Amino acid sequence: MNAAAAFFYLFSGVTIASALMVISARNPVHSVLFLILAFVNAAGLFLLLGAEFLAMLLVVVYVGAVAVLFLFVVMMLDVDFAELRQGFLQYLPIGGLIGLIFAVELLLVVGAWVIDPQIVRAPVAAIPANVTNTAALGQVLYTKYIYYFQAAGLVLLVAMIGAIVLTLRDRKGIKRQDIPTQNARTKAAAMDVKQVPSRAGVPEEMA
Repeated sequence: MNAAAAFFYLFSGVTIASALMVISARNPVHSVLFLILAFVNAAGLFLLLGAEFLAMLLVVVYVGAVAVLFLFVVMMLDVDFAELRQGFLQYLPIGGLIGLIFAVELLLVVGAWVIDPQIVRAPVAAIPANVTNTAALGQVLYTKYIYYFQAAGLVLLVAMIGAIVLTLRDRKGIKRQDIPTQNARTKAAAMDVKQVPSRAGVPEEMA
C-alpha cells in the first residue's frame, strides 16, 4: 500500500466516523465539533484528488464560517434541547424513509460505476496541462458557465432578501432605527445641557 492509499483510507475512515458522531452525539456542541472534523478530513480527500482550491474553499467557508457560526449560535442561545428531543420518535419513520432513499440512490450510483465506470463520467472542458487547478476552475466558471454562475448569484441574492423580509417584523419591545428621524436631529434635540452651580454638587435626580 502506497502513501496515497494510506492517506485515503485514513481520511475516509475519520470522515465517516465523524459523520456518524454528528448525528449520534447527545451534546450539540460536540456534534458541531465532529462536523468540523468531518469537513477537515473531506478537505484532505480533495487534496488527494488534486483539487486544492476546493479543499481550501471547504476549510475557509464551511469550517471557518458556517461551522464556527453554528458553534457560537448553539453555545450562546439558551435552547432547551430536552424539549426538542421529545418529537424525535414522532419524526423517526419519515427520517428513516428519507435515509433509506438516499442509501438506495448511493448504491445505484456506486453500482453503476462498478459495472461501467464510463457511465457516470461527464464531459469536461479541455484544460491545458500547465494550468493549475484554481486557474482552470476560474477559466471554466467565468467563460463557459458564466450565465449559470450569475443566475446562482441572483438566486442567492433573492433568497437573502426574502429571509430579511420574512424576519423583519414589528415586535413589541424591540426598537428599530428610523434613519430619516436620525438624520433630521439637531444639536439642540440631541443634547441636553444642564447648568450646574459651582461647588453645589450633582443633584440626586441627575446622578
